[in-house]
Amino acid sequence: MPVKKPQLPAAQRRKAVLTAYVTEDEYARIVESSEKACMTVSEFARRVCTGVKIESREDQKARLELLKVNADLGRLGGLLKQALAEGHSKSAVIGLLHQIDVVQAELKEKVRAL
Repeated sequence: MPVKKPQLPAAQRRKAVLTAYVTEDEYARIVESSEKACMTVSEFARRVCTGVKIESREDQKARLELLKVNADLGRLGGLLKQALAEGHSKSAVIGLLHQIDVVQAELKEKVRAL
């Protein structure tokens, strides 16, 4: 089901038109940027021109991925603490440390991608 955008009160409805002349290349870049932000060109231009920060969908996805990796690190740390408290074998603890190293490498890769 599509999400309905809230209607502006009659006194605030957008009536003025802004016209700008751009090259074909500039237009293509504007359209591409608006698509990355999941906005119409009109909404994108309005926000850029009024100084509102635009977050791309890619940035939002990257943040979610980093939060997931951070949660994984927390769980692995908890497991390591539990293993040490229960006196598990050295090889089990080393295995957990290896998993933490793998997740840390993944986290660093995601951060570099930003």
